[in-house]
Amino acid sequence: MGNNKSDMPPRRTMDVINAGMEKRKKSEKRFQFLGQASILLAIGFLAMLLISISSKGYGAFQQTYIKLDVLVNADQIDSEKLNKGNYSALIKASIRSLFPDVDGRREKRQLYGLVSQSAAFKLKEMVIDEPDLIGQSVAIWVLADDEVDMFFKGHIDRNVEEDARRIKNTQIEWIDQLVAQKRMEKRFNTTFFSAGDSRNPESAGIWGAVVGSFYTLLVTLLLSFPIGVASAVYLEEFAPKNKLTDFIEVNINNLAAVPSIIFGLLGLAIFISFFGLPRSAPFVGGLVLTLMTLPTIIISSRAALKSVPPSIKQAALGVGASPMQAVFYHVLPLAMPGILTGTILGMAQALGESAPLLMIGMVAFIVDIPAGVFDPSTVLPVQIFLWADSPERAFLERTSGAIMVLLGFLVLMNALAVILRKKFERRW
Repeated sequence: MGNNKSDMPPRRTMDVINAGMEKRKKSEKRFQFLGQASILLAIGFLAMLLISISSKGYGAFQQTYIKLDVLVNADQIDSEKLNKGNYSALIKASIRSLFPDVDGRREKRQLYGLVSQSAAFKLKEMVIDEPDLIGQSVAIWVLADDEVDMFFKGHIDRNVEEDARRIKNTQIEWIDQLVAQKRMEKRFNTTFFSAGDSRNPESAGIWGAVVGSFYTLLVTLLLSFPIGVASAVYLEEFAPKNKLTDFIEVNINNLAAVPSIIFGLLGLAIFISFFGLPRSAPFVGGLVLTLMTLPTIIISSRAALKSVPPSIKQAALGVGASPMQAVFYHVLPLAMPGILTGTILGMAQALGESAPLLMIGMVAFIVDIPAGVFDPSTVLPVQIFLWADSPERAFLERTSGAIMVLLGFLVLMNALAVILRKKFERRW
C-alpha cells in the first residue's frame, strides 16, 4: 500500500520532526522576545514617570531666602503683649531701607511682594523667644515670595514680555540688586519638612500630613493586625468546613477586590453619621483603612499558615499538645514571617490611599500639626491631591516633591517586607 504512513522513508520522517522542532524553537524565541520587550517597556515607562516627577519636584527641596536687616522698633511692639506687635510694618520698613528710591503706592506693593507673608510671623517668633531683641537691629533670612522663588530657580524667563509673566521688570531689577549684594540665595527647604499646609506655596510643608499619616496608619495597624491574624487562624485551623465558612471565605476574597471608595462610603455612613465620630480625624481614617486592609491581611495570613507543613502540627499533637497549643506555639511562629510580609504590604497599600479618606472629610485645609488621633488632620496622599488642584506654579513643584517623599516611604515599606521574607523565610 503506497499510501500507508509506515511506508514513508525514514529520512522524510526525520525532516518532518526537525521542521516541527524548528517551528517550536522559533515560537519559543518569539515568546521570550515578547516577554523581554514587555519588561523593558515597563521599565522604560517607570523610568519616564520617575524622571518626570523628579525633574518637577527636586526644586521643592530648595527655597529662596532674602536677608533683611530689621530694626525691632519698640514703637511697633508692646513689651507686655508681644503677640500684638505690628511685625509686618517692621518687615516693610526693612525692605524700604534697601530701596529708598522706591516711591508710589503701586511700586511699594510690588516691593513688599518680594518677601513672603510668613516673614512677619518668623520675626514675631524670634522676638517672643528673645524679648531682648526689642530696640536692636536684627539680621534675618526670610522666605521669598513664591513667584520670586520660581524666577530665581529659572522657571520664569526674564526675556518673556512683562504682560506674559506675573513678576514685573522692576521686581527683576530689585532681585538683581539683592543678588549682587548677596542678600538672596537658595537654601535647603526646611519649611517643606517642618511645616503644615499653607495658602502660600513658599510656606507650605508636608509635616502635618506626615504626622496625620502616621497616626492613621498606627490606628490601622493596631486594629487590623490582631483582628486579621486572629480571623485567619480561626478560619484556617479551627473553623468547621461548612457552608457558613465557605460563604465567609468567598466574601473575604470579594472584599479584597472592592474599590476603596466603597469603604469610604461605609465609614461615612457608620462611623460619622451613625456613631457621630469627628470628621477629618486620624482615628476615623484608621477605622476606614482597617476595613480596607483586613481582607489583604487575612488572605496573606492564611496563605502563610498553609505554607507550614502539616507534620509540624501533627508532631505537636502527637506528644500531647492541645490543638490551640500546637497552633500558637508551633504553627503560628513559623508562619509569622509571611504574616508580617502581608501586613506590611497591606499597610503600604493603606498609606497610598486617598479615595476613602476623602469621603470622611480628611480633605479639609489643616494648618496645625495634629497632636493626637482625634485632632483634625490630613494624610500625605490627600495633601498631594489638594496641592495638585492649586493654580500656583510653586504648588506643582511641591506636589511632585511630596510624591517623591510618598514613593520613598512606599519603597522603604516594600523593601522591609522583602528583607523580612528573605531573613526569616524557611523552605521545607
